[in-house]
Amino acid sequence: MGYQVTACALAGLFFWLCICYTMRYSLKLLLMYKGWMYEKRAPGSKVSLPTRLWALCVKVLATWNKPGLYSFQGSLPRLPLPSVQETMSRYLRSVRPLLDDANYTRMERLANEFQAGIAPKLQRYLTLKSWWSTNYVSDWWEEYVYLRGRGALMVNSNFYGIDAIFTQPTTIQSARAASVINMLLQFRRTVERQELEPILVQGLVPLCSWQYERIFNTVRVPGVETDKIVHYQDSNHIVVLYRGCYYKVVIYHNGRILRPCELQIQIEEILNSSDKPQVGEELLASLTAGDRTKWAKIRESVFAKGVNKTSLHLIESAAFVLSLDQQPFEFDMAHPEKLDQFGRYLLHGNGHDRWFDKSFTVCVGSNGRIGFNSEHTWADAAVMSHIWEMLIMEETHPRYDENGNTLGIPEFEPPKPKRLAFDLDNPVALDAIQEAHLSSQQLLNDVDLRIFVHDAYGKGLMKKCRLSPDAFLQMALQLAYYRDAGKFSLTYEASMTRLFREGRTETVRPCTIESSAWVKAMNDPSVGVEERVKLLNEACERHQLGYQDAMCGRGIDRHLFCLYVVSKYLEVDSPFLKEVLSEPWRLSTSQTPHGQTAKMDLKKHPNCISAGGGFGPVADDGYGVSYIVAGEDLIFFHISSKKTCGSTSSERFAQQIARALDDLKQLFEQHRALQAQKKGITNGTAK
Repeated sequence: MGYQVTACALAGLFFWLCICYTMRYSLKLLLMYKGWMYEKRAPGSKVSLPTRLWALCVKVLATWNKPGLYSFQGSLPRLPLPSVQETMSRYLRSVRPLLDDANYTRMERLANEFQAGIAPKLQRYLTLKSWWSTNYVSDWWEEYVYLRGRGALMVNSNFYGIDAIFTQPTTIQSARAASVINMLLQFRRTVERQELEPILVQGLVPLCSWQYERIFNTVRVPGVETDKIVHYQDSNHIVVLYRGCYYKVVIYHNGRILRPCELQIQIEEILNSSDKPQVGEELLASLTAGDRTKWAKIRESVFAKGVNKTSLHLIESAAFVLSLDQQPFEFDMAHPEKLDQFGRYLLHGNGHDRWFDKSFTVCVGSNGRIGFNSEHTWADAAVMSHIWEMLIMEETHPRYDENGNTLGIPEFEPPKPKRLAFDLDNPVALDAIQEAHLSSQQLLNDVDLRIFVHDAYGKGLMKKCRLSPDAFLQMALQLAYYRDAGKFSLTYEASMTRLFREGRTETVRPCTIESSAWVKAMNDPSVGVEERVKLLNEACERHQLGYQDAMCGRGIDRHLFCLYVVSKYLEVDSPFLKEVLSEPWRLSTSQTPHGQTAKMDLKKHPNCISAGGGFGPVADDGYGVSYIVAGEDLIFFHISSKKTCGSTSSERFAQQIARALDDLKQLFEQHRALQAQKKGITNGTAK
């Protein structure tokens, strides 16, 4: 009898495993289909029958049980490898508007020589990698683009995010800090327990959740030649930085997360302290802002033992770092320079009050407003944007009393924050810190940051024009840049490849043959309204196709990048790849996603609008532009450039963006008036 029960149990288990495996593999096959991405989404458009049937099957397999954060990881397909011929064709088309006939012919010759020469060999090696690796791009992208970079993280790599600026839950710094700490720890717990719902595109197609694994307890550790990402499995503390002093703050008591009211006591203890920085402590974080090799060497010589090693480990193993800033973070529509300064505080602070190596540093202004500075290696901006959305929406629930303090009564007296000790009173340490400080000051003083708030219209008007909001704004940026620089330039727009396992980003190239034709038409008085609208529609369609291709693994730049890496491994030179990889991105753009989850209900809470975030310029003579479509009538642009460049100005470029957006609005108003006039004439003739 016992044998029969065991046999039945094993048979049942085997049958259940077969069902699970079949469902997972079936879902994986279904998710390889990307035809849904190319379906028309305009009002009145019909979805094709194959896509409708596909969507039904995906819905059955994906939603039969409540999915956890990583439930779909095993079902996500691998990033496909395009053919060399496809990539060459797309690349040559993308650079046509940037080159004159002679240079284009030369580039075409280089591409043909590459395609007929070493490209097949490089592609074969890359094909093998695409078979045995989870994602043929992501590990190399992380290593060669981020970890091997020797330049400063501050401004050059790290990015920032801003608070919901139209609402302020409390003006008490300690209360806001305590509340944010608690909410972040709650978020960490949902990630660890896989209780966070995975993001589904159109409520159906899952995105890869791999990047969420390293949000907390993570640090980038400097190396002489290459850095590394270290992720700690758990951390029961955070590190707080205030007036140049570092404190360890315990965040658990008897296995539970400290309540906001208990955390506020700890934060107030720090704010009320009369502690002064130890020798070298105040400027210590400058080391994380500067040259990576220099930081690695001083780390080996000064932080390899004793209290320095212990304190550095506490900072690096913390769940995250929180900075209590002494200045307010302000926003006032009548004084736009206040928001610019808000952004500068978050992008670089004073150069030594952010631990730039940590996965993220939460910054709390003296007036209770918040923001973050995030290291870029471990994840892309969409992940931090998701966290920020959750925080902002969580604060729509009661968390503060009428005086602005956190709600609740402490159940016990929380442990006092512990000062971290450093022994830096020696020439080697102090000289290195001072050198890093001077370098960081030079870098941050060169940043020209302008946050432009466009409130004349938003996505509402773009939808009426039947254009993709992203394509609409990219065309505005192309027009603005052409007017600002007097020429077209290679333009970078980040898109995501998280429809595939361990996918990160791909480049969209918004400067196309179609967009350049439209830009020229907008600056040619002889071109009529109808022709301009026609050219704009063609440009937006081409941009949308490029974005769809990038998301579906048919991009240009990641494939070329990986071919270049293979060529370096094989010690083979390619003039074509060398030139392509050295082309400067003078206009680097990114759209911050908004409303990634259903919890972001702007109709119910219209003031919970994040201003998004931004990053520093990629090229010395270029612009970095991050934008967020925050509502039906609101768009934020974060524009960065370098003051030492005589040909760029963030304020001037903001004005050009405003002019371009105004011209777009007028163009469609004129087109509608023209259509109405034609309709009236037609009706009159009919009568």
